[in-house]
Amino acid sequence: MSQDALASLMAQCRERVEGVLETVLPAADASPERLHEAMRYAVLGSGKRVRPILAYAAAHAVGLDRQRVDTAAAALELIHASSLVHDDLPALDDDDLRRGRPTCHKAFGEATALLAGDALQTLAFGVLAEDSHNTAQARIRMVALLAQAAGAAGMLGGQALDLASEGQQLDLDALKNIHRHKTGALIRAAVGMAPLASEQAPQAQADALDHYAACIGLAFQIQDDLLDVEGDTAVIGKTSGADAAHHKATYPSLLGLETAHRAAQDLVDRALEALASFDAGADPLRWIARYIISRDR
Repeated sequence: MSQDALASLMAQCRERVEGVLETVLPAADASPERLHEAMRYAVLGSGKRVRPILAYAAAHAVGLDRQRVDTAAAALELIHASSLVHDDLPALDDDDLRRGRPTCHKAFGEATALLAGDALQTLAFGVLAEDSHNTAQARIRMVALLAQAAGAAGMLGGQALDLASEGQQLDLDALKNIHRHKTGALIRAAVGMAPLASEQAPQAQADALDHYAACIGLAFQIQDDLLDVEGDTAVIGKTSGADAAHHKATYPSLLGLETAHRAAQDLVDRALEALASFDAGADPLRWIARYIISRDR
């Protein structure tokens, strides 16, 4: 499959999950209207949809119909969107812009943004639990995976570690530990949904996919750090050097730009090696791994 064909496939996946999100989100004119407007504002913007696309790509790799991961893909994006709403609040990163437009709390006020983030989290678990295309056993396993990835053992735990690290001198292992949780946990969950939905994927396949996801999750964060230093802030839509403003360690600050680029490339190489036993069905995952360190936003 050519890169153009793979890019087209990713666009199809993005359009598909956005259709699912439009369906599961409350209508803007349903009471309480302002809360629902804020939820839709936070989710239906111009996101990259990396996590849902990974879920669909993993389904392709294990020969699973996309329909079987539709609600998982939507749930992942709802959790991700909720984390961005909360991250942008004054108590955390205090950002005014997200994807080139006012952050949720700037558009709707801090109180409504806080409630919207909470509501998106609960909605994520609700839509996944009610998925009619998977067995009850598969749904329970997927809900459990998402809860672990999103909670104190995963994303939120990583955010807590990140907060505690402000102004501290971190070594590389400590920084990796933060981002394995803060960024990597949800990416690993995205790739892990398809094997759980399949219920027939060999454990060796699931393990290989998890190793792939762990590698690209860290590569994704390194590239984000590099873009914060090297990227066009007008494209990124956030204040350049936000981590520096909060006195947070980053991969470029610890490794230097050149070494950070090499570290990201090494992780992508390791992710591709993890897929060596997969056939062409895993090509979308291979393409995504390469895309992660070539993106400019």
